[in-house]
Amino acid sequence: MRASDYVASFLVAQGVRCVFEVIGGMITHLVDSCHRQNGLKVVSVHHEQAAAFAADGFGRITGIPGVALATSGPGAINLLTGVGSSYFDSSPAVFITGQVNRNEQKGDRAIRQLGFQEADIVTMAQPITKAAWKVEKPEELPQLLEAAFKLAISGRPGPVLLDIPMDVQRAEIQTFGPEKKVSTDCGTPIDPVAITELLNALNSASRPLILAGGGVRSAQAVDLFREFVGAVNIPVVTSLLGLDVLPYNHPLRAGFIGSYGNRWANLAVGSSDLLLVLGSRLDIRQTGSDTEAFKKDRLIFHVDCEAGEMNNRIRGCTAIRSHLYPFLVEAICLSKQRHFPAKHTWAAEIDKLRIQWPDILENKDRPGINPNRLMHELSEASTRAAAFVTDVGQHQMWAAQSLDLQGNQRFLTSGGMGAMGFGLPAAVGTAMANPGTPVVVIAGDGGFQLNIQELQTVVRNNIPLKIVVINNQCHGMVRQFQQSYFDERYHSTYWGYSAPSFARLAHAYGIESLTVESQASIASALDLMWADPSRPFLLEVMVDTLTNVYPKIAFGHPFTEMEPFAKPIAMEGT
Repeated sequence: MRASDYVASFLVAQGVRCVFEVIGGMITHLVDSCHRQNGLKVVSVHHEQAAAFAADGFGRITGIPGVALATSGPGAINLLTGVGSSYFDSSPAVFITGQVNRNEQKGDRAIRQLGFQEADIVTMAQPITKAAWKVEKPEELPQLLEAAFKLAISGRPGPVLLDIPMDVQRAEIQTFGPEKKVSTDCGTPIDPVAITELLNALNSASRPLILAGGGVRSAQAVDLFREFVGAVNIPVVTSLLGLDVLPYNHPLRAGFIGSYGNRWANLAVGSSDLLLVLGSRLDIRQTGSDTEAFKKDRLIFHVDCEAGEMNNRIRGCTAIRSHLYPFLVEAICLSKQRHFPAKHTWAAEIDKLRIQWPDILENKDRPGINPNRLMHELSEASTRAAAFVTDVGQHQMWAAQSLDLQGNQRFLTSGGMGAMGFGLPAAVGTAMANPGTPVVVIAGDGGFQLNIQELQTVVRNNIPLKIVVINNQCHGMVRQFQQSYFDERYHSTYWGYSAPSFARLAHAYGIESLTVESQASIASALDLMWADPSRPFLLEVMVDTLTNVYPKIAFGHPFTEMEPFAKPIAMEGT
């Protein structure tokens, strides 16, 4: 079998239904083989970064590694932002790059390049992948391909890059029967004594909380998590990447925490006496810079599959090293042996905070459309959506604060990398993982322009994306930063920046569109957007340029002290 044909058949055996690529000379064999492979769709995008983000989206939704292909040199290098994003957000992915023929590679020669478009992508990718390998011989390919897929889904998921020279792709290799799907175990069950200690502490605490992060999804453990939460009757706050682990209307959901978290949720964490952290890194965007104030005298139990993530920034935690899946299986089993009464006083205290600090009043004095109200209305209109995918910026935080996610709806965003341009291509991958089901994209005018070319991918493939562009005519998050720290000098965010009419631009691509400028117009605009769920639509929403995201942790203060009432006392570095 030709090596490139083997790759295509192996992908189908793993459950990969589509690959994302931009054609180039060094992947022509791979693309041709994928095109001829039954059960595999080749989705041609318009920039390799978009291919990588699309693969990230596919991998997050399915749990099967998303796959993106890129040619050597500029194609492979263009993947790297998306590779890094999937690495930091624990998305399973396999990136396959073409490389020049082996006899055209510089090897140990003291030269920069021998073959045209030769570049050492393996060395470049190693810091932001679980592994990056070059296939040196055709006979190595089956073993390395299997190892790449197994590694991508093992432990803490993430990307693996495989670099395949063109002459290796066209070589004949020996195979031994149909390819099988690789598998990995969920990790070793942990000592029940540690879980018993945790359950005892949860039961005796007066004001306990669970903080759920993206690791719950990465571990494919959402159903177990929901069962565990119901068993122990403990309110749940989430990080940005953990936003969809509980539906919005779940009685134990207590909100989104962090730098731009719901004010009531941050205050609830500040009042808690015990915090159980599941699959969250406790990074500065969650805790603020004052780590001592976050730890305070509360007990923190931190469960994670990576030892280095525990007692890293927040010291004094009780660390439980475990993959979340076996941890939750054991915790559910042990929790059934005892009674966890609902903590009504604590729940009432959280509800009081929620009523006192509603999200829709954080920007009550700004003119025009209220972004938080918009997110609630968008949610109400979008119950048919499989997922909400955001770009990066102010709109991302308004969405996290105020989307009313239903039970099976997903929320995807670029968390660790925080990559503008993520939203549209990641939504393409998300939609390909949910064929025929609409997906909502929420983007800002700045980030949307970074990969706007993928509107053509949407049109060509008739992908049912409902695209909402929040147009405040600036790079809003950095403009807000400049307002706080640079005496309102808005260069490159508002001054020296511009955006087109996105509704007119969508029309040029053949996508129906509309622009709204008032709160009263939103309901009818959303009705029009959803009139045909099977067709793409772009809704441009004009928001006042000086609208900020509030609340926001006042940098240098404890995480419970938030703008605009508290002012930062130091310049944030992240």
